[in-house]
Amino acid sequence: MPDVLIADDHPLFRDALQRAVVAAVPDARVHSADSVYNLLGLIDQFPDAELLLLDLHMPGARGYSALVHIRGQFPGLPTIVVSGHEDASVARRAVAHGASAYIPKSTPGEDIITAIRKVLDGDVWLPPQLLGGGAELKPDEAAVAERVATLTPQQFRVLTMIAEGLLNKQIAYDLGVSEATVKAHMTAIMRKLGVNNRTQVALAASHLALDQETMPPMPEDEEG
Repeated sequence: MPDVLIADDHPLFRDALQRAVVAAVPDARVHSADSVYNLLGLIDQFPDAELLLLDLHMPGARGYSALVHIRGQFPGLPTIVVSGHEDASVARRAVAHGASAYIPKSTPGEDIITAIRKVLDGDVWLPPQLLGGGAELKPDEAAVAERVATLTPQQFRVLTMIAEGLLNKQIAYDLGVSEATVKAHMTAIMRKLGVNNRTQVALAASHLALDQETMPPMPEDEEG
């Protein structure tokens, strides 16, 4: 039986997605998570899962960061993005970041079923109103995505907490580790992102936000 993963922190919509999955794939075993942290545990538990339905807005996810990280760490897991955003540019950026489909939360149930079947068949699906136009990323966004994809799951968690403005002491408490461990993760994150300090880490992460109207330039990579 195929395993399908759903990551959404809204119980009602999570249940609706589960019903759509069962309608599309009657013999599917559906496993749900309400945060990115729990999702990463599910992926470890079901490494051969055939599909992931991922909400862009949930604990541990900021913009496209969770999508980018999961596509980098688990490139063989087809991912459908679900979101409350109806903007075509948001959908196209999701596809550019590796999503196989984009489903606005206003999408009728029968279209969600169609999207699931299309992706399982190896196709890409967008709702008709969001079709057309390219899916090319801005250079800075593409560069950040490539670097975030190289982070380990724990480094990714630290990155999202930094982007939320948490201090090392708070991060250490939430993760159940020492501040020295958090600092070690910070050093590794800065090296992988090609930045020099905590502020630049947060600025780099902001390039994966949904709103890109006032994005700062990416810091130059200081590594040789």
